[in-house]
Amino acid sequence: MNSLIAEMSNVQFENQHPSQGDRRKELLQGLQQPQKSVNPKYFYDARGSELFDQITRLFEYYPTRTEKQILQRYRSEIADYCGRGSILIEPGSGSSEKVRLLLDALKPAAYVPIDISAEFLYQSAMQLGEEFPWLKIHAVCADFNHDWAVSSALPQSKKVFFYPGSTIGNMDPAAAASFLSTLREKMGRDGGVLIGVDLHKSEQRLNAAYNDSQGITADFNLNILTHINPLLDAEFSRETFSHHAFYNTDEQRIEMHLVSDQKQTVRCNGSAVSFEKGETIHTENSYKYTLEGFAQLAQSADLEVQHSWLDEEKLFSVHYLESI
Repeated sequence: MNSLIAEMSNVQFENQHPSQGDRRKELLQGLQQPQKSVNPKYFYDARGSELFDQITRLFEYYPTRTEKQILQRYRSEIADYCGRGSILIEPGSGSSEKVRLLLDALKPAAYVPIDISAEFLYQSAMQLGEEFPWLKIHAVCADFNHDWAVSSALPQSKKVFFYPGSTIGNMDPAAAASFLSTLREKMGRDGGVLIGVDLHKSEQRLNAAYNDSQGITADFNLNILTHINPLLDAEFSRETFSHHAFYNTDEQRIEMHLVSDQKQTVRCNGSAVSFEKGETIHTENSYKYTLEGFAQLAQSADLEVQHSWLDEEKLFSVHYLESI
């Protein structure tokens, strides 16, 4: 592990050199399945990240603004449960936008943002350190879906994982339970998890959130083809695919797909991937939970919901979990 010396005394940067893996192999395997798929992590090139930021500001897309309202409204109560002076760890921290709503209330002994993009993480940590000069920041470049370690150099204090955005909903329930189990192991017996979870609601509201009138979500979905073309040495054309998102009632999840508008063969990595007209590439799931359903999921990972905070319309939820 190598550390980069930051220009500010309150910011440390640790690079655990996460493996990028064989992205070409992973993409090809997904595209060669009976139900073709691409991992949703490939949404997020520079253009995809910009488009997702636009999505979060759309009228139809309620999750981001609703979660932020919950965090802001209940931050004092949240701090009471998490404990002031804890080590606050955020896997997949991105720009650390939502944690800003909690820092003054939580007054953590240290904040540990974890992200796979070293340059983006470094810039985000430096900006946060400038905004909160009292905050000790230990940024870790790592892939939180694989092996990574909490630094032994951190203060000895309660560890609380912060996992907002209902990112847990992008995992199928078995993977979500496994992920929560990993957090439980890393936080220790006295630690906790503060997590945002999107709630089950009307199909009309859900379908509108993923099929916005401005077409930004469609652009976001189609952009994945632009991103994977150079990674695969492929020739996907956005013009021959369409965005399709719908609520799967049986699975209680939004599914996002790219639909082939015609019968076509796409060159990929020197070989070819064939599509029938109407065949799809499955790009994302977003599971929605009832309060009872999420409590059961947490329990399967030996975690228990200590408290839940909801908005007035009960669209979204934030939960604090501890070990059973």
